[in-house]
Amino acid sequence: MAIDLKKARFATEVIGVDSDAGHVEQALNIGFIDRTATLEEACKEADLVLIAVPVDKILTILPFVLDHIPVHATVTDMGSTKRMITGTVKNHPMRRNYVPAHPMAGTENSGPTAAISDLFRGKIAIMCDQEESGPQHVALIEKMFQVLGMKIAYMSADEQDHSTAFISHLPHVVAFALANAVLAKENREIIFDLASGGFRSTVRLAKSSPEMWGPIFQQNKEYILESLDVYIRQLKEFKDSIENDENRMNELMTNANHIRNILDSSNGGSLITNEETIIKLYTK
Repeated sequence: MAIDLKKARFATEVIGVDSDAGHVEQALNIGFIDRTATLEEACKEADLVLIAVPVDKILTILPFVLDHIPVHATVTDMGSTKRMITGTVKNHPMRRNYVPAHPMAGTENSGPTAAISDLFRGKIAIMCDQEESGPQHVALIEKMFQVLGMKIAYMSADEQDHSTAFISHLPHVVAFALANAVLAKENREIIFDLASGGFRSTVRLAKSSPEMWGPIFQQNKEYILESLDVYIRQLKEFKDSIENDENRMNELMTNANHIRNILDSSNGGSLITNEETIIKLYTK
């Protein structure tokens, strides 16, 4: 975000704050932050604060930020969960300065050197509970996402957590589980030698940081468990069909093929990511 917001001149100066001094030095050397400061100092100077840390850390950082910003400043976060985070500041006197958001794009890599220009272009940004935020703050975050080339979907924090449990959080659980299944197999080196694009793309998410995804799984536990129950039922049905009913097996695969038509029709005939399909349901 820092790269693209500076490039677009949406941001005139970026102050970077990180608990990792090495990351701060890297960001300064790369040039996508202009200077660093303590979190309190940065908040006092900022017109806009972007909180991009693991969701368990947002629970303490967000109230601190709201305690120290100027009255005109806008705050948003990039967290993949929303119910617990918004609940933490529900009664904060500066709550209307805060716009809960979730830009649905990322990679399995982390740190300043993993930053990618144009990462967000064409992707979905979810804005939550916008009626609880001041209109000027909502407008600024909408403008920011538009500058990044993102489409915007609006929903409640609860709807956001429920939807992303299926289309974002569940795929990560599946990738971690699949990676562990292969790692547990004897002579797994042979499997890795044979691994091609399909396997690599499926388990790519298993390289994601546990420090980031563990708190997401815990904060959205209720809906992730629901999505896992649905997925496990589908796996069991597929297993039974392979074992006992070839016709049913083929029916299940044919039915699954319909996802292609749904995704194609969601973006004027071109294939889009699962995350983007939610805009059809919740865009206002």
